[in-house]
Amino acid sequence: MSCIFKAIAVLPALAAALLSALPAQAQVVTLTVIETVIETVEIGTADAALDYALDDWTLDGEAPLAKNPQAPPLAIFGPFRVTDAFTAEMYGTVGSATPSQFAAMRAAYPELRALRMIECPGSDDDEANLALARMVRAANIDTIVPAGGSVRSGAVELFLAGVHRQADSRAEFAVHSWRDDLGREANDLDDSDPVHREYLDFYRDMGLGDDVARRFYALSNSVPFDKALYLQPAQLAVMGLLSVI
Repeated sequence: MSCIFKAIAVLPALAAALLSALPAQAQVVTLTVIETVIETVEIGTADAALDYALDDWTLDGEAPLAKNPQAPPLAIFGPFRVTDAFTAEMYGTVGSATPSQFAAMRAAYPELRALRMIECPGSDDDEANLALARMVRAANIDTIVPAGGSVRSGAVELFLAGVHRQADSRAEFAVHSWRDDLGREANDLDDSDPVHREYLDFYRDMGLGDDVARRFYALSNSVPFDKALYLQPAQLAVMGLLSVI
């Protein structure tokens, strides 16, 4: 809200009328009138602006950002937030401690059946990531990526561990080659190297057929570690890797 003040000189006729009422010896008087003008600007509230940012802001004009949980989680175990007795959400990177954190969560909430992957940028420890994925599979847990959810790098392997895999059409996935501690990437090794077999066996253990496992592994390794290939859920659905919701 702003105020504008204007000084307006009195009209000659009004001045003459006022002066005629004064004694002759009176001094000449100059009268000034101040007019206050108030302008109102509708700016909304901070809450309204926040709601707009959460509801309508998009990435590249497409998927809206996934919102943080509205209610406090029942419990937090590393990157996992338990939202009810049957569901946990995941935010963050898989590290060496994540498998034990998942085990603790399962012990406390044995009826968990769904893992919603909200913001999952990947892993700092590939061995821990594959071990966690096998734990998810053994627990018969479904993996779900909601609208605005993002699953990237090693988190895609974790997503594939779901017994049933679902993703909203506005979710995003990103893959790239792995890199080992020596700085080698997948395409630096011979096709016969046993490291390739480790990944292919993992995909088969997650329910992928041999052909699909090889195609997905080749797709991931078509992009160097320092870059990323972004994929839409529909592209993964064509390969039989998920169902679009």
